[in-house]
Amino acid sequence: MKRFFFWLVVMSITSIINVMHAQVVPADSNFYRVVKTNQQEYIGKIVNDDGREILLETISLGKLYIAKSDIQSITRIEAGKDVTDLEFRGKGVFSTRYQFSTNAFPIEKNENYALINLYGPEVHFSVSKNFSVGVLATWIASPIVLALKYTIPTKNEKVNFGFGTLMGSVGYLNNSKGFGGLHWGMVTYGDRKNNVTLSLGYSYLNTQERTTSYVKTPGTYPVSNYNVNTGVGFVSSPYEFVESVVPLIKGPTIGLAGIRSIGKKASFVFDMMFNYSQRINPTQSIEFINYDPITNIPASGIVGPVGSDSDVSTFINFMIMPGMRFQKNENKAFQVSLAGIIGSETKSSKKEHSFPFPMCTWFYKF
Repeated sequence: MKRFFFWLVVMSITSIINVMHAQVVPADSNFYRVVKTNQQEYIGKIVNDDGREILLETISLGKLYIAKSDIQSITRIEAGKDVTDLEFRGKGVFSTRYQFSTNAFPIEKNENYALINLYGPEVHFSVSKNFSVGVLATWIASPIVLALKYTIPTKNEKVNFGFGTLMGSVGYLNNSKGFGGLHWGMVTYGDRKNNVTLSLGYSYLNTQERTTSYVKTPGTYPVSNYNVNTGVGFVSSPYEFVESVVPLIKGPTIGLAGIRSIGKKASFVFDMMFNYSQRINPTQSIEFINYDPITNIPASGIVGPVGSDSDVSTFINFMIMPGMRFQKNENKAFQVSLAGIIGSETKSSKKEHSFPFPMCTWFYKF
């Protein structure tokens, strides 16, 4: 009898120990996104986890047992922010970008991304909490542009401010003499999946092209070939050929962009920019004819002063870029935009232009 009670106690203790080892991790109230190796994903609460499989209480399918060997990742999410209409709508590494412009949301730590356009590659990465740096280039690495962005969050999660700058060089083209820039401030309203951004900035461009023109030497000279009937004469002044750099093209830029989620994997993206720029060429010299007050005949001609007048060229361009973004997963996305440019150039006469500028973009997280 004593031996029977001894073995009974041993078996009871052994059973208790086995139960303790086999007990599951207590359930918590957090929501998780579970992605399987076959790219199926589920949203719900982890009810049990025994080390070999989890019991997931999903939003739409109820309770599911999923073997851990079939799970690719388990990510904790916020139900109110990351899940909408029973679908996962996380922040996303590409949510800071439209087509060409950006918004006032920061690139999060370890959320760096690169993209490939038809015209060339880009790379953007987070330096600090609200500051990011990027590089844009063409496939021939000329021109090449440095991009900087600083964001300013507010107490209202749907209102964010930011500043950005693009500073570029033509690279080895034109012996690396050309440069340009775009500096702007922006305000974004909305969340990362559905938002609109208004931007105000100032742009400039100098290709460092050189032109040659003849310049009359300032001074007082006699008037030749004067026509009494027409009152036209010519000032006989010496001149010389002068080489000069084409001045800056500069002016304000206004941007309006936004994104609207229309499904679990697709979003409508629009990006619009309006630029009004001028290039002012100073006139080298002007002519003025002095008339005799009695005979009303030209007495002398005056050339100068230098740079007292200007020749203004006006450039107006409007770019509209509507498109669609398709995001297969958190690490990749594809975007197509049916972009086009409408504008005009006015100098002595007005020249209008318009042409399509379609874009295809591949996004990659790293």
